[in-house]
Amino acid sequence: MSPEGTTIRVAVVGATGELGSAATALLERTGGFTVVAALGSASDWADMLGTAEDPSEVVLDVTLPHVSPDVVDYALTRGRDVVVGTTGWTAEKLATLTPLLEAHPERGVIVVPNFAAGAALATAFAATASRFFDAIEIIEAHGPGKLDSPSGTATRIAEQIHAARDDLGPVSAPHPDQRARGDQVRSVPVHSLRLPGAYARHDVILSGPGETLTISHNVLGPSSGAYEAGLVIALREALRHRGLLVGLDTLLGLGEG
Repeated sequence: MSPEGTTIRVAVVGATGELGSAATALLERTGGFTVVAALGSASDWADMLGTAEDPSEVVLDVTLPHVSPDVVDYALTRGRDVVVGTTGWTAEKLATLTPLLEAHPERGVIVVPNFAAGAALATAFAATASRFFDAIEIIEAHGPGKLDSPSGTATRIAEQIHAARDDLGPVSAPHPDQRARGDQVRSVPVHSLRLPGAYARHDVILSGPGETLTISHNVLGPSSGAYEAGLVIALREALRHRGLLVGLDTLLGLGEG
């Protein structure tokens, strides 16, 4: 573990993707970090360990949903802490990390569906507001290249709404049997749009008698700067955290992971 004030050595897995290339560029110009390995799809996974002279300490996973679990397993079992920025980590997938982390209690995994501070705040706001409205739906829009739906951020919002309403019961979502009503995540209907020109937008619409409340967050692109502060926070926390932590909102003290 790097002492306070020293450089954190990071291996970026998925460094050739949009978020991965932006994250690599950010870390290379940010004090307190050094990128010891930048892996693409053709790289040998052993590269994420760095070298004997310059080993990695934290692995940043920004790959694909079907690749990410194997990256986390490889890194943890070889003594690296992990920050996951790959989407698609459902509650069921997260549960698979429990035995792995029990076998490696000295390691930590931080899963962040969205590194933008605004997304973390929107998640916290939606969870708080959900106690005052019985009808809640989420609309999320991403580019056509996004492989999973609903988005990890939308799933995280729905899960936090469910947790906040634990004593109130599920939200009101009529006609769930109709496909056009969206995919229900913890009783919250989620509608996924995949559109050219969209990057990452989430709208939470809460409705009650005579009024609606919309909580909206929009990221303009991987290089917009929206992810930078959250990414740095997560990587710095990675060397201190043990076990599993989910969501930037939890890291910022806004939610429970």
